[in-house]
Amino acid sequence: MNNLNEYIFKRKSIRKYKINPLSEEILNQIKAQITELKPLYPNIKTSFEIADDIKNPMSLKAPHYLIVSSEKIDGCFENVGFMLEQMSLYFNSIGLGSCWLGMGKPTENKQNELPFVFSMAFGYPSEELYRNLSDFNRKSLTEISEGTDSRLEAARLAPSGMNSQNWFFLCTNGIIHVYRKKVNPLKAVIFDKMNSIDTGIALCHLFVVSESFSFEKLNSFPERKGYIYMGTVK
Repeated sequence: MNNLNEYIFKRKSIRKYKINPLSEEILNQIKAQITELKPLYPNIKTSFEIADDIKNPMSLKAPHYLIVSSEKIDGCFENVGFMLEQMSLYFNSIGLGSCWLGMGKPTENKQNELPFVFSMAFGYPSEELYRNLSDFNRKSLTEISEGTDSRLEAARLAPSGMNSQNWFFLCTNGIIHVYRKKVNPLKAVIFDKMNSIDTGIALCHLFVVSESFSFEKLNSFPERKGYIYMGTVK
């Protein structure tokens, strides 16, 4: 995924699109790219569909939407975030913009055995596609990590719901332990899903900038108060 490196450091969410549909050739390229996506958990069934419309309470309107469905098992939300962010970076690499849609849903029940999880708008932008590194509004590394690893800057720049960045990285001996923030039970119904997807997005950025990447949940790991252990990157 090294060819996507540069887009981590200049991507932004695009909220204004040219409504012209993409050509069949480009849509076929996108469909081919979907088949090449690297899952975080290969055992979790997922499916991707391209739609021309969705139910979206936001005013954002795009020519196309990527709809992701997945079996609902442990790790499924991190897996969706990990794979869908690969597509976001890929869109940037071919001159397209994208935007995560937390409230977007399919307009109809597709004949899909897997339940809907998330959607992403995409198309040609009618605003600037990229931004300068200085334009990112992100927490500092000292707020979200302990220890040092050259890959952390890429994770720091990852997008997240409401720009919350509810993750933490503990670096030791060349590995990165990954955590997400605990939320109270009343908020867990919504935010556990979102925070897990966001963690998958950050893991995607680590994957893209790593020369080699493996991720697993260890039986023994450092505890961190106020956070849930998600796994370890080696």
